[in-house]
Amino acid sequence: MRGSAKALALIPLLLVAACDGREESAIDNLANGANQTQVENNVRSEAMAVMEPLAPPAPGTPGGLPVDPAPIAEGAIDPDSAQGAAQVVQGYYGLLEEKRFEDAQDLWNQTGEIGAQDDAHFAARFRGFSEIHANVGAPSDPEGAAGSSYVTVPVQVYGRIAATGKPFHTLRQVTLRRVNDVDGSTAEQRRWHIEAIGAYVAPETPPEDAAKISATDGIARRTP
Repeated sequence: MRGSAKALALIPLLLVAACDGREESAIDNLANGANQTQVENNVRSEAMAVMEPLAPPAPGTPGGLPVDPAPIAEGAIDPDSAQGAAQVVQGYYGLLEEKRFEDAQDLWNQTGEIGAQDDAHFAARFRGFSEIHANVGAPSDPEGAAGSSYVTVPVQVYGRIAATGKPFHTLRQVTLRRVNDVDGSTAEQRRWHIEAIGAYVAPETPPEDAAKISATDGIARRTP
């Protein structure tokens, strides 16, 4: 039964390869006693080679990340800074790319809805994708509220849909939070954690005549 199940699992790959006769060589190899897993891997790699390439939109174009003169920093940086928050986002999508879903979930706020999910439910969020990659944009300046700091980071997520092999891409926005360095806070609370991931929201562009507005206007009320 196990051998039959493996052969059935190979059928979709053979159908993908059928357009140029590669399935014939795969079937011949199986008939001649070739290793099932090796044949499946060969067929899969050949099928992937003819799929549409992963080519997400470039920065500054529709669907691409915003162009920013100060992209995410590389190397050693202050982990408490906005750039430190962006590095957490890089690490998160790197773990998703490697299908290390349990480790990726650890980067969420563990008291939140998603961070507190069981491992199986969290991993199920990504079962529809055979590949997940991401380009991370520049973080916002930190904003404080109720003893915590918040940073948002734009992300271009792209990859391949498992059922069809078709590429996909989308712009998302990751919100991260850390508790400020106050008495009684723990080291864990002072680390950046993911609070939410939602649709990307472009920052508002200041009006062209902003310089003509009095310097005191708007201090009493801020647009949320």
